[in-house]
Amino acid sequence: MSRCRVLISVAALLFTLQGLAHHSGAMFDDKMSTTLTGTVKAFQWTNPHCWIQVLVPGQEGPTEWSVEMGSPSQLFRGGWKPGTLEAGDKITVVIHPMRDGTKGGLFVSAVGADGKPIGTST
Repeated sequence: MSRCRVLISVAALLFTLQGLAHHSGAMFDDKMSTTLTGTVKAFQWTNPHCWIQVLVPGQEGPTEWSVEMGSPSQLFRGGWKPGTLEAGDKITVVIHPMRDGTKGGLFVSAVGADGKPIGTST
């Protein structure tokens, strides 16, 4: 009986460690914030993370930024729904940018064209 408990405990520990490893945020610079103002290209309500693709105007035309969010269940608890954003919506998003300079980051907050907050941070 003791051997069985040890095996179950080891298996549980391995599954727990694997789950924690998935959620590394090392690629984001959480000491910096970047504000993006643009147009929603797509809002992807998908597991394991939702995404907002934002077209940000620039001198050479729009640049696409990828904004990573939490899981659908986290977002839902924060007031988000699959139809919260649609292509063409104007949005201002605050993100923690990618450390390597890639046009993307981790969602911090967002406001719509009316200046009202969209959901809560996740």
